[in-house]
Amino acid sequence: MTTSSPIDALAPRVEQLLEQYQQLQQAYSDLQAQLATITQERDSLRLRLQAARARVDALIERLPVNQERP
Repeated sequence: MTTSSPIDALAPRVEQLLEQYQQLQQAYSDLQAQLATITQERDSLRLRLQAARARVDALIERLPVNQERP
């Protein structure tokens, strides 16, 4: 019969926690990359929206002011 020390009993749990920690680190890294991509996409869409608004405003300025309706 072998006797196991308390450290031997904790070893599997510590290994499990280390593995879970590594998985969480990887998930965090993946989320940071996704956030950077989405932030860049948002900024690009904002610029496109500003350009579209400017074009619409320019077209509105070109419309005749007072037209009588028949």
